[in-house]
Amino acid sequence: MKTDQSSAANESTRSRKLTRKPVLLAAAALIATGALGLILGNSVPSAVAETATQKTIETPFGRAPLSFADLVAKVSPAVVSINVKGDVKVADNDSEIPGMPDIPEDNPLYDFFKQFRKGMPQAPSRPTPSLAQGSGFFVTPDGFIVTNNHVVEDADEITVTLEGGEKYTAKLVGNDPRTDIALCKVDAPGKTFPFVEFSSRAPRVGDWVLAVGNPFGLGGTVTAGIISAHNRDIGSGPYDYLQIDAAVNRGNSGGPSFDLDGHVVGMNTAIFSPSGGNVGIAFAVPAALVKEVVTELQSHGTVDRGWLGVVIQNVSDDIADSVGMAEAKGAMITKVTEDGPASKQDLKPGDVIIEVNGSKIDDSRDLARKIAELHPDTDVNLGIVRYGDKRTVNMKLGRFPSNKQLAALEEDKPDTGEQMEDLGLSLAPAARFPGAGDTGVVITEVDPKSDAADKGLKPGDVILEVAGVTVSKPADVAAGVKKAMSGAQTDKDTVKVLMQVKTGDQTRFVALSLKKA
Repeated sequence: MKTDQSSAANESTRSRKLTRKPVLLAAAALIATGALGLILGNSVPSAVAETATQKTIETPFGRAPLSFADLVAKVSPAVVSINVKGDVKVADNDSEIPGMPDIPEDNPLYDFFKQFRKGMPQAPSRPTPSLAQGSGFFVTPDGFIVTNNHVVEDADEITVTLEGGEKYTAKLVGNDPRTDIALCKVDAPGKTFPFVEFSSRAPRVGDWVLAVGNPFGLGGTVTAGIISAHNRDIGSGPYDYLQIDAAVNRGNSGGPSFDLDGHVVGMNTAIFSPSGGNVGIAFAVPAALVKEVVTELQSHGTVDRGWLGVVIQNVSDDIADSVGMAEAKGAMITKVTEDGPASKQDLKPGDVIIEVNGSKIDDSRDLARKIAELHPDTDVNLGIVRYGDKRTVNMKLGRFPSNKQLAALEEDKPDTGEQMEDLGLSLAPAARFPGAGDTGVVITEVDPKSDAADKGLKPGDVILEVAGVTVSKPADVAAGVKKAMSGAQTDKDTVKVLMQVKTGDQTRFVALSLKKA
């Protein structure tokens, strides 16, 4: 009987332990959820710190609160709503980009979003508005405000509204369309404004961010999310962007995203949105780049960058093989801009730039960044490869033109074309086709099973050069192929034939594989 009682007691104890376990697990889950909170540490304003009673948890990176409230109270006074009156550029119904209708055509982000327009429902026609809204934030106590260039660049009047409702008139100090950054100044002598600082370290993927701004003109709105990715290329030049999933909408442009310490890690600049609303994909200019540009704008009002005057593309493995390079590194010149700095030097389409002042070049964006870091009129030493031969070119950089100037250069001087043969292609002189140009060979048919089809060539493309030989008739293509064959390595079964091809107004290089006879 005692044994039965003892067994019953043990069973009861076990039962109580089993009953408690889910409760403990639930409690642990609640504690773990706290790890998703924000860390304020000693950065909480003293008045807030003294009265804060919220619970915190320990994380590998310090104590983290279970609420965003203290962080919001700390940073939101420095964030402003921006209202602009003037000749605001808004795309018309034929070219409007759903989700980002306030991006002008000459903005560096325009082409990125334009590619998503096809097939989407079109908004009804409407008159061009005379008002625009955005966000910004104070970076100094005397009233300097950072925002997006596309928010204020055509403004006749800029009004900023603080969290408490106070309104001030601001003026544009300087802007940089290349990075879509602008610096404004509130004229309020004797007034001290709350401001925020830029983060000195790059955030990690998965770190919390808090976006504060003026979506749809609603005023100070806070959303939370994480850093989704680094180094996003959104087709706006050589600069990389942060991707975040905090809710960012129209009107958030120019607003800040904060880290757990209340420091700015990025300036919200663009969203990807097929529907026009938030879908959890937003892009922000990294804090380091914003700080660098703002410093230049505050000192000079503009940002001067070096300019080579060439159009470039990445080097693929096939292209590297065709020009005798051991690895696919560097940036290949596809066009030399007429009257640009490179046009006065020994640089031509097909050259691969592999070094700048002794520093190796990884790809086309790496070259663009390195040149942009140099000032105009700087002497540079370029290491290039021209069909297997390495050489150097010394030249002086020009001044990077505005987007409008670049567009005018491209519009006034269209590209010429190139061709290929015995690679699954049917060819005809370009002169026979109106609009194809005076030189080059037009592709009239492509074998869908050929390497040319795999490389994206299609009827209507114009071949300009083959293995460095300018072509104007199919026989010239054959001569270029023969040249490539004669210079090929004898230990390989295939030969890479490099061709310069024009599609529309764009040129590129393609390396096609040709089997040896």
